[in-house]
Amino acid sequence: VQLQASGGGLVQAGASLRLSCAASGRTLNNYAVAWFRQAPGKEREYIAAITWSGEITYYSDSVKGRFTISRDNAKNTVDLQMNSLKPEDTAVYYCAADFAPTTVAAGRARYWGQGTQVTVSS
Repeated sequence: VQLQASGGGLVQAGASLRLSCAASGRTLNNYAVAWFRQAPGKEREYIAAITWSGEITYYSDSVKGRFTISRDNAKNTVDLQMNSLKPEDTAVYYCAADFAPTTVAAGRARYWGQGTQVTVSS
């Protein structure tokens, strides 16, 4: 599976962005998918995840209530809707996929996208 993350950009605080993780080469339907982010000088942060069925989602405390993860298995995509963005959301955002949600959550996913930059100005 090849993953392509897109949708990043430069926005002002309070704005919204929608990131998309598109898969090619194989269907994403059987995979749990997560979004991670990494800010300069900081460790990678696990921020959201969704099971293959879409029935179970996870959000870190830092994004809960502001970000929403969703998937469209027909389109082979997983999106991350980011609302009420804050300067501290500035980071490179990555999507990752694997069969087991626990593997994805642990940062050991087999497949990773290349990252998309999100910059939030104050």
